[in-house]
Amino acid sequence: MQVTNLLRLRTQFVCALMLSISFVSNAFETESTTSSLNPNAKVAIALHGGAGTISKANLNAEQEKAYRAILEQALRAGYRALQAGEDGSVAVITAIQIMEDSPLFNAGVGAVYTYDEEHELDASIMHGRTKQAGAVASVKHIKSPIAAANLVMTESVHVMLTGGGAEDFAFKYGLEKVDNSVFNTERRKKALDSAKAKIQANEQAFFANPENADYKFGTVGVVVLDLHGNLVAGTSTGGMTAKRFGRIGDSPIIGAGTYADNDSCAVSGTGHGEYFIRFNVAADICARVKYQDKTIEVAANEVVNQVLAEAGGTGGVIAMDNQGNISMPFNTEGMYRASIDTSGKVTIGIYGSEK
Repeated sequence: MQVTNLLRLRTQFVCALMLSISFVSNAFETESTTSSLNPNAKVAIALHGGAGTISKANLNAEQEKAYRAILEQALRAGYRALQAGEDGSVAVITAIQIMEDSPLFNAGVGAVYTYDEEHELDASIMHGRTKQAGAVASVKHIKSPIAAANLVMTESVHVMLTGGGAEDFAFKYGLEKVDNSVFNTERRKKALDSAKAKIQANEQAFFANPENADYKFGTVGVVVLDLHGNLVAGTSTGGMTAKRFGRIGDSPIIGAGTYADNDSCAVSGTGHGEYFIRFNVAADICARVKYQDKTIEVAANEVVNQVLAEAGGTGGVIAMDNQGNISMPFNTEGMYRASIDTSGKVTIGIYGSEK
């Protein structure tokens, strides 16, 4: 009986000891995780929904209200993720998916039509701490291209996957497969019919005429600074209206339409993709910050309003440095844009006259 009691006491002691060790271990893990966040750190977010010939004459009051509402919804959703201590990539994806789900923007549901009356979507994301990046191009059946781009970044050894291969990869990891018709909208179909009529009349004139610039671009993008001090950038688009022959623009190309580096800045662009590719726009802005010690405001404005503009390239960018300073320059009539800076100030704009 005495031996049995001794064994029972010994067992209770061991169990108590193990629970104590477990508690200390969990407490240490929690403390370690919490301490990785700087209590004085601040977050910031900026986003765009495309640039172009956007004026009060082109938008009625109801349309303007709808655009501002979605911009604010995406902005605040991304900001909440940042405040919660989520990695910047979570905030970027959260905000972009709201815009991908809206027919107002040329991404996801609101994607433009190709010449063959389909939709081919592109997206990319880059993390400034690791310099890891992921992109998908010319996908037709992925509901959220930005989610697919993130999978390429986190689950593959590659940076960019295209077409059917990108889709096979995404579906392997459980992303939702949809029929291409999910992206159909009457507004985009009318734009395609208009573009095709002009192309069939004179294709060279169509692409050379600055008045047709709005057919050539439209994108959504987000840049953030998270509580861990990381910069992340992401971009998603339906590309160019009436595009064909497998055309791919700047949005899925790291360095052209998307770039992030904790040592300099994060950028997402929207504009005539061929120019953004040729002039390596996103990476050029960050290089000016990193190597020439220029402010994000100066660097972004130089590239958008000098380099691009002088070459005939139209569009704009959202850019953020590693202190959370934000710049959103564009050389078009307007750009759908919104931001919350490190002080919590909210800015939502559409027209060029808004500061």
